[in-house]
Amino acid sequence: MIYYTSIQSPLNKQQSLELLLILLGLFCCVAREAETQPTPPPEAGTGLEGSISLHTISGGPVKQGVPDSKPLGNTTFVVKKADLTVASFTTDDQGRFRISLPSGHYSILKKDWKSRVGFYGPFEVDIAAGQIKKVQWNCDTGMQ
Repeated sequence: MIYYTSIQSPLNKQQSLELLLILLGLFCCVAREAETQPTPPPEAGTGLEGSISLHTISGGPVKQGVPDSKPLGNTTFVVKKADLTVASFTTDDQGRFRISLPSGHYSILKKDWKSRVGFYGPFEVDIAAGQIKKVQWNCDTGMQ
C-alpha cells in the first residue's frame, strides 16, 4: 500500500500573494523616496555673484592703451560639489552672474571645456549660510 502525504506550506497561495503585494508596495515607496530626494534648497540670501573676465585676448606683448581683457559674456559655467554637477549659470553680456546656492564648498568651471590651452576654472569657493559671496574671476585664453 502506498500512502501519499501532502506537505503543507506555511503560507497558502492567498497569503503568499498578499505578502508579495505588501513587499512590492514597500519597495515602490522606498524607490520613490530615493528618487525624490532633492538637493537642499539654498538658504535665504545664500549664493554667489560676481563677474568673469577673459584676459590675454591678444597675442604678443601688452600694448599701452590697448585693452588685454574683456568681460566673458554669454558663457555657461557649471557648479560642482565634489564630482556632482549641482547647477549652472550663464554670464550676461558684461560677464556678470548671480546664482542661489546652499552653503558649502563648490568648484565652478566653464561648461564642456576640454582644451588644454587656456584657463576657465575650476574656481574654488566656500559659501556660508546667509552669505552672498562676491567674486571676480579671470579666465585666460592661453595666448602668449
